[in-house]
Amino acid sequence: MTVTPADRLLLGALRHSALRATAILLLTIASAGVGLALPAALGHTLDLLLAHRPAGSWLLACAALTCLIVLLDALEGLLTGTTDARGTAWVRRSLTRHLLAAGPRAGERYGTGDLVTRVVGNAAHAGTAPTALASSAAALATPVGALVALALVDVWTAAVFLLGLPLLALLLRAFARDTGDCVGRYQESQGEMARRLVEAVGGARTIAAAGTRRREAARILAPLPGLAGHGYRMWHVLGRSTAQAAMLVPLLQIAVLCVAGIRLSQGGLSVGGLLAASRYAVLATGIGQLVGRLNSLVHSRAAARRVADALDVPAMRYGSRPLGQGNGTLKLHGVTVRRGDRTVLRGLDLTVPGGTSVAVVGRSGTGKSVLAAVAGRLADPDSGTVILDDVPLPDLKHDALRRAVGYAFERPALLGTTLRDTLELGSYTPARAEVEAAADAACAAPFIHRLPDGYATRCADAPLSGGEAQRLGLARAFAHAERLLILDDATSSLDTVTELHVSRALLHDVKAATRVVIAHRAATAARADLVAWLDDGRIRALAPHTELWQLPEYRELFAAAAEEAAHV
Repeated sequence: MTVTPADRLLLGALRHSALRATAILLLTIASAGVGLALPAALGHTLDLLLAHRPAGSWLLACAALTCLIVLLDALEGLLTGTTDARGTAWVRRSLTRHLLAAGPRAGERYGTGDLVTRVVGNAAHAGTAPTALASSAAALATPVGALVALALVDVWTAAVFLLGLPLLALLLRAFARDTGDCVGRYQESQGEMARRLVEAVGGARTIAAAGTRRREAARILAPLPGLAGHGYRMWHVLGRSTAQAAMLVPLLQIAVLCVAGIRLSQGGLSVGGLLAASRYAVLATGIGQLVGRLNSLVHSRAAARRVADALDVPAMRYGSRPLGQGNGTLKLHGVTVRRGDRTVLRGLDLTVPGGTSVAVVGRSGTGKSVLAAVAGRLADPDSGTVILDDVPLPDLKHDALRRAVGYAFERPALLGTTLRDTLELGSYTPARAEVEAAADAACAAPFIHRLPDGYATRCADAPLSGGEAQRLGLARAFAHAERLLILDDATSSLDTVTELHVSRALLHDVKAATRVVIAHRAATAARADLVAWLDDGRIRALAPHTELWQLPEYRELFAAAAEEAAHV
């Protein structure tokens, strides 16, 4: 039998909750054992009463058994709830850590909404697997024990029940098979709807401006008929199994009662024995409880498959080498990057001398952001090497790499409670003076000081424009990058004057020696030491802006960029 990644995930969850799951199993088996003892005790008590013999102690025993069942069930319910919570937390924690370690590639493969569904919804189902498994094992003990007890009461009644047992087994097998398929498809449809919803929420302003609210709602809800179909099928399978059980179970119970009645008339069974046999027949045909437990297991396994798929996204591996002395020289040799069926970068070679600033330019879609991601190891190339100061990036320790390289993006995420938190966010916390100097360099200090609480202002309470958010992102990168600073279109929302100040700060006030700037404006490229002209996945030219400006095709790049910006 092949062990799937989903099975390994469920085994991990089971190991994490092993003690609690074992306790649940023991409690449930104990409850089943007490439940199996009760019919025999009731039958014997009834025989004593009918024979007018003292039965007080047996009545007390029956009452004690009943109370014990209630107590065990209450303890099981309490322990099940806490174990489910702990198991869900373990799965969510494992998945969240892995997705963060995998970096942007997880979002590129599945989409943000789908990943949220896996972390929130699917993890909750997968986390209940240990208790569902323990309860299922114990739930199976009840019918098996009841059948054994029925044979002890009267072997002929047990023989009649055994005739119908294969039909019960086939019913359970069909239910597990059919439910597993539709549950998996139902969860996939949920993930697709969540992905589309997150996209729409992120583009709410665009949708409102375009007046496409109804069209977008229809796009988000397009998977709904499929979702409804899979949900209907789930209920259909459950209803069919319940209906089949509703026909089969009473027939088995009636057959057992008929045989028990015959045995009573023949003197082979007492009235108390008849009562016990009828109760054991009910317990032995406890198909409803088994179906419910199986349903939980099927949901857990289907959810575990989706969680395991996300865990299959490879995490970024880091080496053990520190970064020695150097001036921030960056080299890319034979770098090839593919995105799906498209080759974005084709054997690209680029050397950025230490202490210089290089502007990367090119038409839209030529892979500028992909180059920026590879240069600082937010992504690994499919082939080729990226070297910083003679050390390949994959060989560097995590903290050494993230301390040396800083990023600023077009739309920075302002994480943390306060503005100071978001400026300090990084692999290490810079000194307060460094943070405030970086804010000055990024032209963020003036608007921060205008806020009532300054750097202590909560991010949620700070009314920031797109340009102000970019300046915070720049300040964060300025404060952390020690050797290489990469700006991926990080000044696109700045006005011309602010961008000029930021560009000057890049030359004089930023501790990172080497700067790589994704540029769309001619003025930005002109202020760089060198311009890397990216075309068809390769560096077409590496030269100063003034030299390249003599080429008509180079000038057309910025004319096309200005035209695109005018239409946005």
